[in-house]
Amino acid sequence: MELFHDVTLIEADENAFEKFKKLRPDLVFNVAECANGISREAQIPAMLDMLQIPYTGSDPLTLATCLDKARTKEVLSYYKVPTAKFLLVESISDLRSFDLRFPVIVKPVAEGSGKGIFNSSLLNSLDKLKENLTNNLQTYNQPFLVEEFLPGREFTVAIIGNGEDAEVLPIVEINLSELPKELAPIYSYEAKWIVDTRDNPLNIFSCPAQIDASLQEKITDIALRTYKVLRCRDWSRIDIRLDAFGEPNIIEINPLPGILPDPKDNSCFPKAARTSGLSYDEMINKVLFTAARRYSLV
Repeated sequence: MELFHDVTLIEADENAFEKFKKLRPDLVFNVAECANGISREAQIPAMLDMLQIPYTGSDPLTLATCLDKARTKEVLSYYKVPTAKFLLVESISDLRSFDLRFPVIVKPVAEGSGKGIFNSSLLNSLDKLKENLTNNLQTYNQPFLVEEFLPGREFTVAIIGNGEDAEVLPIVEINLSELPKELAPIYSYEAKWIVDTRDNPLNIFSCPAQIDASLQEKITDIALRTYKVLRCRDWSRIDIRLDAFGEPNIIEINPLPGILPDPKDNSCFPKAARTSGLSYDEMINKVLFTAARRYSLV
């Protein structure tokens, strides 16, 4: 790759700390999701902070907060950023305070890439909700988020930069109408990993999204507000869905966005970057130099 740097790969495991300590890189390009616990995405950045080694992307607090969907929504609610009404369920007894409007969608509180969000996660009755949560709380060994379902169009927004220089890349729409009729209108595990494959790709994404100027302005505004209040750094991808009135609501924040390099893999951040005119290598360099400027390295 034309990155103009000497690159050393370090596995994000328990040996990483000693390797960083010995190597002392000028800057780490962090893509480490790690494996264990709700702090897993924060573990490598915490090591790097301890060693005073610069790295790309958000700090441990933002990474840990954004992986916890309920904590994220609590912060957004405090700052009056629109997000669907929700309830955190740690045990079935928490449903005693249930006051949401059906249909609802259920999600494990700290997973990504569609894990735990299935066609069966969209529910229309309290009995079905209790049945679903009884099974899933035990299966996933973590709390579940229950949200009022947002019935409108879905988008994802890639951002690069910091402060006033934060830049929204061309907006991606998830074409839910392209899903098979037997699937619910959600970007579920089945939609991401079973139906949409390299061999049989769906026309699941449009970039740039075909939206009018008013909606584009609203989506851009809510994405940048979210980026700011959650203290994202250098880059992030923010998922947004329209409510019944066509107003954008935040679904999820990905401060460690997926960046699969092959266009056939339908990875949204590189797709938005390519649409903006950046090659994959240029996208990587742009994030890298954004972080380097933040650390006054360039």
